[in-house]
Amino acid sequence: MKSYFGVKLGRKIKELRKKRGITQEQLAEIIETSYKYLQRIEGKNPPDIRLTTILKLAKALKVKPSKLLEL
Repeated sequence: MKSYFGVKLGRKIKELRKKRGITQEQLAEIIETSYKYLQRIEGKNPPDIRLTTILKLAKALKVKPSKLLEL
């Protein structure tokens, strides 16, 4: 079972992405990762996420990394 933190982070990313009107495909392209990986991050069983990916996501979603990480 994956951590509660990973699931919450995925939900936060999805929420911010939708607020910005960005699709998973668009966000994946912006952060230079695969659509499938982003889909997994936002899913029920998210993979571990590297810090560099969190930084790219924060930049693409126009928030500070700390905003993504606050639960």
